[in-house]
Amino acid sequence: MHAPTICYNIAVAKNGIKKVGIITKHNIKIGENAAYFKNLISALKSYDVDLLFDEVCGELAGKEKTYTKSQLLRRCDLVIILGGDGTLLKTAREIGLARPLIAGVNMGHLGFLTAFTTQKFLTSLPKIFKKQFCEDERFLLRVTIYRNNKKYFTTLALNEAVINQGGFARLINMRVEINQRELANYRADGLIVSTPTGSTGHALSAYGPIIHPKIDGFLLVPLCPMKLGVRPIIIPNDRQIIIKLETEWRAEKKPIVLTIDGQVTVNLKRGDTIRVRKSRRTFRMIRVGNHNYYKMLREKLNWGA
Repeated sequence: MHAPTICYNIAVAKNGIKKVGIITKHNIKIGENAAYFKNLISALKSYDVDLLFDEVCGELAGKEKTYTKSQLLRRCDLVIILGGDGTLLKTAREIGLARPLIAGVNMGHLGFLTAFTTQKFLTSLPKIFKKQFCEDERFLLRVTIYRNNKKYFTTLALNEAVINQGGFARLINMRVEINQRELANYRADGLIVSTPTGSTGHALSAYGPIIHPKIDGFLLVPLCPMKLGVRPIIIPNDRQIIIKLETEWRAEKKPIVLTIDGQVTVNLKRGDTIRVRKSRRTFRMIRVGNHNYYKMLREKLNWGA
């Protein structure tokens, strides 16, 4: 069963939004972005809330005390993210068990995940503080590398985890198991493990299917597999994916890498095991008004244009 879309957060409905955090992209201080930021702060102050700022925008707000992303996510009832999908993805990896409400305001380009335009967010503030919004909860991946039978690296991913050769095209050998049952021995340029949220990203460009965000599944997409019959597969997200790297170690300048959400990379070695499972942590985004997922696909992907 998928998590339903609900029209308010229970804790917020009881206690109201008391603390609001703001996370921004690095160039918020430039031009129109800075002007919008100041207008937003002015509007938020009228709702008698405590405003907390990240390190980037704290200076612009004239605040000496600032907070890291993880601190804001722990302390706030609502966190506003000013940026593009990249800023939102970076923030998602810092999410803890507190699970505040997230409002993504698009200051980037495509904006698949950021639900609000800059002007729409300003006009939506009265409804947000009256708790007239819908909650769109997305699950995350927990991705862990084991090396020599010891945990070497672990992180979260909202979109996907990708194993590939980087800029050097050469086949990689990977043995993939689902709950310790063999799925396939892949010989391919790489492999993507994606959430439904990430299915409109890298996985889509590799000819993977789009998965509706309310479907509880993982998507595995091989990159340029050697065998024509090897195709993407969707599996339930209550399974654990185990990927064993069987390719010989290559030169440092041409490493096989694990890339998380297109932002974090870790070099891999022969014998490494990558385990991917559904995290207990979720990312709770809010939307105001009627959200039409299919209309969003048409507009963002230029379907029927």
